[in-house]
Amino acid sequence: MTSTTTRPKSNSSNLLEEALNEPPIGETANFEWNATPIGIAALYKGISTSKPPYEQAIKEGEELAMDLSREEKEFHLTPKGLTLIFYS
Repeated sequence: MTSTTTRPKSNSSNLLEEALNEPPIGETANFEWNATPIGIAALYKGISTSKPPYEQAIKEGEELAMDLSREEKEFHLTPKGLTLIFYS
């Protein structure tokens, strides 16, 4: 018999999920954009891909006057979908 341990959600996951429930700061063809306490979040509107679409997000972020090319980045799978985070 195997056992499963469930880890509690981290504070950053909770902050991200709460921020994604706020009105977005912008919208582009493939992303809905939110300002969060941990960085700029790009919620992907498409079907999840094998690789997070960072380059597409960087390109579309420019449409909203955001230069994300030098930011650190990571992705999270949230209840709303694949979310890319850009932060310094």
